[in-house]
Amino acid sequence: MKHIFIPGHNGMAGSAVWWALSPRTGATLHGKSSKELDLRDQRAVFEYVKDLKPDAMVIAAAKVGGILANNTYPWQFLYENLIMEANLLQAAHENDVKKVIFLGSSCIYPKLAEQPLTEDSLLTGPLEPTNEWYAIAKIAGVKMVEAQRKQYGRQWVSLMPTNLYGPNDNFDLTSSHVLPAMMRKFHEAMLNGHAPVTLWGDGSPMREFMHVDDLASAVAFALDNDLPETLYNVGTGTDLHIRELAAMIQEITGHQGEIVWDTTKPNGTPRKLMDVSRLKSAGWSATIRLDDGLRSTYAWFLEHQDTFKRVTIHG
Repeated sequence: MKHIFIPGHNGMAGSAVWWALSPRTGATLHGKSSKELDLRDQRAVFEYVKDLKPDAMVIAAAKVGGILANNTYPWQFLYENLIMEANLLQAAHENDVKKVIFLGSSCIYPKLAEQPLTEDSLLTGPLEPTNEWYAIAKIAGVKMVEAQRKQYGRQWVSLMPTNLYGPNDNFDLTSSHVLPAMMRKFHEAMLNGHAPVTLWGDGSPMREFMHVDDLASAVAFALDNDLPETLYNVGTGTDLHIRELAAMIQEITGHQGEIVWDTTKPNGTPRKLMDVSRLKSAGWSATIRLDDGLRSTYAWFLEHQDTFKRVTIHG
């Protein structure tokens, strides 16, 4: 494999994939920022992929955000993700890209699906309303990859990671996911005399969190192997209550103040635990412990806190 195109290489997932694949002998990695290549521009995407003729493509580009962002910008989350993935997948098809890895999210599964979530639960029930716009776009991407395998026999794969965290995460409080938002809140409250920290919901939902470097490892595994299925969950296979996560982050940041749970705000999906047996049986498993990952992420946060800005799209 000589040339690998990674749309979204500046985002959290994309940058981790970039660093994981960079040591690969003989592989040249290619990435463009959203200013250099607007993935919503079909002509620009088609021309770039045609000129590059990559052997593989890892689609890490997405418009991402938490509950607040999804509720506030439903059109953008649906349209922009749909148009970006459609442009990239069609360009890969037209230029006979041998391997495509499409990265999605565990939110594609029904809100009340049986736990742990298996790949077979896709489209068996209603989605979580607070992020259905993003989920529907990602489901479309999964089905496009499946259609390519079915109609053209391509070795394309969709990887659905659980909740990710790690270096290059979005720590903006208006658009970030629960873990980075929580880490920033506790840190700033600690600096502000250990002021109380208010968190959404009651802390009862259960979530699974995986360090982004584990996802990057799974991507490398999928590139190196011809996997028999089109869809694979990528996670740790373990979860915890949000209140437990809050306690862990509070301890790591050194915050000693009160935690206030705002029960007027939504909890979101009650539980999201991935069944990771399909990918494990193929030969891959996550290796980074949550406590170790949180500490290294907080160290990264402290080193880069002066550079944070709102990030809503990785391109």
